Amino acid sequence: MKHRKVGSLMTDEVVSAVTSTPFKDVAKQLAEHDISGLPVLDEQDRVLGVVSESDLLLRQASAEDAGPERRTPWHAAAAAAWPDDGEQEALTAGRLMSAPAVTVHADDTVAQAARTMVRRGVERLPVVDDEDRLVGIVTRRDLLRVFLRPDPEIRLRVLEEVVTGVLGLPPDSVGIRVVDGTVTLEGEVERQSQIPLLVKLTAQLEGVVSVVDRLTARIDDSLLTPPAGRRTSWPGEEVVAR
Repeated sequence: MKHRKVGSLMTDEVVSAVTSTPFKDVAKQLAEHDISGLPVLDEQDRVLGVVSESDLLLRQASAEDAGPERRTPWHAAAAAAWPDDGEQEALTAGRLMSAPAVTVHADDTVAQAARTMVRRGVERLPVVDDEDRLVGIVTRRDLLRVFLRPDPEIRLRVLEEVVTGVLGLPPDSVGIRVVDGTVTLEGEVERQSQIPLLVKLTAQLEGVVSVVDRLTARIDDSLLTPPAGRRTSWPGEEVVAR
């Protein structure tokens, strides 16, 4: 089965900064390019960290003259992260960034990237090569485009990649209906053991939101065991009887 890769969704023209980029220049780049964050690179274009709008806002809040009655643990954390030196210009991307950066590779699957975003609570992922050099960036919006796949395209992929491709079933053996990304599988297959595999593989396709299983089987092979001295072979494997 084919799984869409990060490289097919990423933006390869990336707005970035270096550790010495001043606070005001970072803010200007975010505003001019209408983005919420950018990677910070070293001299070899390796990703060191990411600086985001929230990083800038946190620093700005810590610099405000809030009275004791208005100060919160959030203000204290900001002040501790960036001691107020009275000169905003002295702040650089290297001091503002969150590090180390959470990154992915171009050949990672979209599902892997999505799990990383959710697990790490980030909205963008720099895409790096094997030497951690920046090659692109992928955002939550990019990944969500996968789930906008048209229903007819999803149905075709289920048919070609799962029903006939992996399981080798006749094209008309399984009824496939797709509505807003929800796939309903209907009909009768040969063996009971084919049903969970069919459902699992369908659910793994990009663009599938959920799977409704309405399949039945002619043979319940869940309790069958091969005769003594024999075992079931995998496709392409030759098993010699003893």
